[in-house]
Amino acid sequence: MAEVIETVKQKKGAVSQFVRETREEMQKVSFPSANDVRGTTVIVIINVIFFAIFLLLIDRLWTYVLEGIVWFMNWLFAAL
Repeated sequence: MAEVIETVKQKKGAVSQFVRETREEMQKVSFPSANDVRGTTVIVIINVIFFAIFLLLIDRLWTYVLEGIVWFMNWLFAAL
């Protein structure tokens, strides 16, 4: 029974030490200001829109190229 009580005391001490160290580390953290968050959000939104348009154009281009290849193959082999 004494061993169980000692184990519980050790775990309780470990938990309190963890909480104490976590609080100390959180005091060292610097959080971004509201303006920083707004600025990075705008940058992310602009990048998402840019890459969405870019990928749309690339997709349309590849579709056009592949349809041209299929048309040419059909034309070529239909003549045989």
